[in-house]
Amino acid sequence: MNKYWIYVFLTSLFELFWVFGFNVAQQWWHWAIIAPMIILDFWCLSKACEGLPTGTVYAIFAAAGTVGTALMDVYIFGENVTLYKIIFMCVIVIGVISLNISDNMASGNQTGEVK
Repeated sequence: MNKYWIYVFLTSLFELFWVFGFNVAQQWWHWAIIAPMIILDFWCLSKACEGLPTGTVYAIFAAAGTVGTALMDVYIFGENVTLYKIIFMCVIVIGVISLNISDNMASGNQTGEVK
């Protein structure tokens, strides 16, 4: 696996952590944990953009945050899941996968690695 994809995974994961933190933070020290996590998140995002197409990285980052937050709302915070939520989350995931495939086809690169 390309090291830049690890950064994409990490930035998506850190995004979910700090979004979760926004929902539960009540003390000053909660924010003292969240702020560095946001900085680390955007550092990983910038590192991922060094070796992968920025549009693809950002699409994955945004999609992981959107779908992950929606799932977090359902499973952790007790929100209702609807057929529409499921359909639109699938549309987001299909769109991101399609964007990645089209970037690879346009560059003639089937592995996702930078030439």
